[in-house]
Amino acid sequence: MADRTTDVWGARTPYGAGDRWPPRGDRYLTVPDDEVERWVPSACVLCSNGCGLDIAVAGGRMVGVRGREGDRVNHGRLGPKGLYGWQANHSGDRLTRPLVRTDGALRPADWETAMRAVTDRSKAVLAAHGPLAMAFYTSGQLFAEEYYAQALIARAGIGTPHLDGNTRLCTATAEWALIESFGSDGAPGSYTDIDVCDTLLLVGHNVAETQTVLWSRMLDRLHGPDRPRLVVVDPRATPTAREADVHLALRPGTNVALLNALLHELIDHDRIDRAFLDAHTVGFPDLAEVTAQYPAEKAADICGVPADDIRAAARIIGTGQRLVSTVLQGVYQSHQATAAAVQVNNINLVRGMIGRPGCTVFQMNGQPTAENTRETGADGTLPAYFNWQNDAHVQQLADAWNVDALQIPHWSPPTHAMEIFRHCENGSIRFLWITGTNPAVSLPELHRIRAIYGSDRLFLVVSDAFPTETTALADVVLPAAMWGEKTGCFTNADRTVHLSEQAVDPPGEARSDFDVLLDYARRMDLTDRDGRPLLPWSRPEEAWHDFIALTKGRPCDQSALTYDALRNAGGIQWPCTDRAPGGTERLYTDHLFPTAADRCEDYGHDLTTGAQKDADTYRAHDPDGRAVLKAAHYLPPHEPVDERYPLQLTTGRTVHHWHTRTKTARSPQLQDAAPEMWVELHPEDAAHAGIAEGDLVRVASRRGDLVAPALLRGPRPGVVFAPFHYGYFDQADPDRHNRAANELTRTEWDPVSKQPVYKVTAVRIVKVADAAVGGRPVVISEPGLSAVAAPQPPKERP
Repeated sequence: MADRTTDVWGARTPYGAGDRWPPRGDRYLTVPDDEVERWVPSACVLCSNGCGLDIAVAGGRMVGVRGREGDRVNHGRLGPKGLYGWQANHSGDRLTRPLVRTDGALRPADWETAMRAVTDRSKAVLAAHGPLAMAFYTSGQLFAEEYYAQALIARAGIGTPHLDGNTRLCTATAEWALIESFGSDGAPGSYTDIDVCDTLLLVGHNVAETQTVLWSRMLDRLHGPDRPRLVVVDPRATPTAREADVHLALRPGTNVALLNALLHELIDHDRIDRAFLDAHTVGFPDLAEVTAQYPAEKAADICGVPADDIRAAARIIGTGQRLVSTVLQGVYQSHQATAAAVQVNNINLVRGMIGRPGCTVFQMNGQPTAENTRETGADGTLPAYFNWQNDAHVQQLADAWNVDALQIPHWSPPTHAMEIFRHCENGSIRFLWITGTNPAVSLPELHRIRAIYGSDRLFLVVSDAFPTETTALADVVLPAAMWGEKTGCFTNADRTVHLSEQAVDPPGEARSDFDVLLDYARRMDLTDRDGRPLLPWSRPEEAWHDFIALTKGRPCDQSALTYDALRNAGGIQWPCTDRAPGGTERLYTDHLFPTAADRCEDYGHDLTTGAQKDADTYRAHDPDGRAVLKAAHYLPPHEPVDERYPLQLTTGRTVHHWHTRTKTARSPQLQDAAPEMWVELHPEDAAHAGIAEGDLVRVASRRGDLVAPALLRGPRPGVVFAPFHYGYFDQADPDRHNRAANELTRTEWDPVSKQPVYKVTAVRIVKVADAAVGGRPVVISEPGLSAVAAPQPPKERP
């Protein structure tokens, strides 16, 4: 097999509209085929595509993977991270024993000592400060059963509203854009819509690097007969943008102005479905009034793209018959995130392109199990898409859990992550348990985060499989089993659920998060109102059974989605019910949306201010099954460029790494492909600063700086791009904080989704040294558009 770190998307298998995407069997083994003892079904957890795969096992160890050709998601394909990333499980620096901070240092301990420290502090904090002093911050990498256990512990056991996930950083806006428009979370469409569409609109979504197998599917359509037309909105000339018919390389932070202009063009040229709008939506007059103020020329001035290109893009969108739109971090992590994402929903709605083959909008997930945090209530919502403002919903949840409804916090919205950290900073939260994530690299304004986590007032527990920048700040570190070492379910970005079976045992004393949470609930004596254990399970399957029962009748109904149904299935899409035991390919095929006041997941917000709408106001204007068209005016970003900081920094992901490299830096092929930080500059900006290809540059904001080699084929003039993956765990001097992009970003979040803003930071650049300083030449990796320095030996660890 070719080196898939360079041949990222693999061989093309072109196909036409309405044909089945041809299968292609990708695999990578570290032993000969005949040494594989068994293949264990699972799915990849290194992006939100959720590619079905089998894990090869020999001698009690993982020895490879193969894509499942019969899986509905990937038809046998795997991307570079899927092929190679599993090797992180074998890394020599796995955490295999608990660590407890003693005399200022983390020292090995047994599980009894570690869990006693966790529960003793939990009980002390509850006794002294009450449940509002307890908080939990989880991941987008666990399984649904584990998230559900966390939600039950936090909401019904402890009684705290302070539970959220790192999905707040990547796809909270996806969730809220869907709720604001359709009344409920859940992607309306299916990946099979790509097989039949004639138009693709990709907004802030570099599919080629963030979902490589999904891009393979799009590429095979783009290179086949009946090629769909492609519009890409992105400041960068990404591999995705290079395939576009129209590439709108807008200024960061101006998404709303551009999308309003596209809507203006559609409405002004009557390229809308008026019958659909009249029958199935509310809010069109307001939308038409607002977007009328954004002709192409006005948007061109704001966004820095030609007015003719805006009109050309609108013409493609407006004349297609089957439109698939996708959205990701270029919207979600930018200014006016939810307002912009909702305008993409509006584009599909005004064209009547929802609920039928080839017609949908994907508010994409960033993480593989992000959807599960939302379904189970581990991300700042309630489980099963219940509405925290709806007393009947809360009572139904309380009845299912056999607790008093007042035990479940619902006097205000569940606390979002950025607010949780602010409470930690001011001392009102005294206990924080972080699970499966590394916020000391992924959160904005890192010097602030280090100060918060290092505070003596905060007791910090971290569950992880590896030592990270975050575990280094913990009071207790719990060694976690990883994917392949435990059993559970997870849902991808088009609602496809897979069951991942345990393939091997975890190393040393590492335990699954599920087992640790059950142990914690038992030690905390968390019970229902009859005195029975609040978490009555012993196995993940029992927790899954309780969870799917809770979803019955809700928009995310999975009541027939048992482990037995998932075994030997190539992924099943929810809703999965007795009436639809094989799953449901598309939502809203009847154009009836879950917006009725007694059914919706939330009553919605003002997109500009974030003001929460109350139940009475919503009921007075009940959409009652119609989609909601919401308008928003463009507002300038809150940190404009100036003479001192004349450029805009935008951060993002690249093809070879995942989040903060906790896993991918421990995969030899992926680490060798991109071992070091870099920044992308436009040649004009570089020339003004006297910077040549490969020169070492300093990028500085009002909060911090980073130093890295420069790559001169970057975004549009005035924009600097930096990957956010790189932290300090593998640095010779981990206390030298000039490598992470989030040293520069600021503490600001979207008013609706509460997702942090990473894409519009004012910065300046200065040359530090000529290229190849110290004999470390810069290596350019074309498929991922990466500029990286030659590998350095990792630091020694105790």
